[in-house]
This record gives sequence, C-alpha cells and structure tokens, in this order.
Amino acid sequence: MQTVIHLVSGDENEQKTALAIAKNLLDDETGSIDDVAVVVQADGMKAIKTGQESEEQVRALLDDGVSFKACSNTLEMMGLDESDLVEGVKTVPEGAVEVTRLETEGYAYMRP
Repeated sequence: MQTVIHLVSGDENEQKTALAIAKNLLDDETGSIDDVAVVVQADGMKAIKTGQESEEQVRALLDDGVSFKACSNTLEMMGLDESDLVEGVKTVPEGAVEVTRLETEGYAYMRP
C-alpha cells in the first residue's frame, strides 16, 4: 500500500499530526506499507522549513524513506526558495497536481 499525506495547514497541531501519521505508517508491523509521501502546500510549508521545531522530525522521516514534496507555486507566493527547506525535500510544480497524480497511481489520500 502507498499513502500520500496532504499537508496544507499552518496549524502546529495539524502539522505534528501529519508527521506522526507518516511515522506511524512507517512503523506498521504488518509490512503492508510500501511508500509514504507528504505533499506540502500553502501554510503547511512552515513544517518543512529549516530552523523550525519540526526540522529534526522531517529529517528523520526523510532518512527513513518518506518523500516530502513542496509545491513550487506556494514557494513562489511565499517568497521562499528551495534552500529555505529541509535538505532532501523535493519540489513539484503544483502540489494539487502531485496529489492527484499519486492518487491515480494508487496512493491512499490522507489529510490531518
């Protein structure tokens, strides 16, 4: 199974929940989870910026194989650059298109 987590909220609790869900999916003992992706848009971008409280957890998830994909449109609108993101976070042209693409590839959709 594959899961995409859509992180769009600037609410710190929702961001923590999204990262906890990613970790819980990785820790699933049934071995049925093949891939976890987190697509980040809008105010959710705060969770994957360098210097944030969540940086260490994002790094650990990246190291464990979770892919983080940041919306380039959001970066541009917020005046951010790829260098403002935790190392290892990839960018995609449009977050909504990426979520849709992953869903058509069979990813289950989750949004905290």
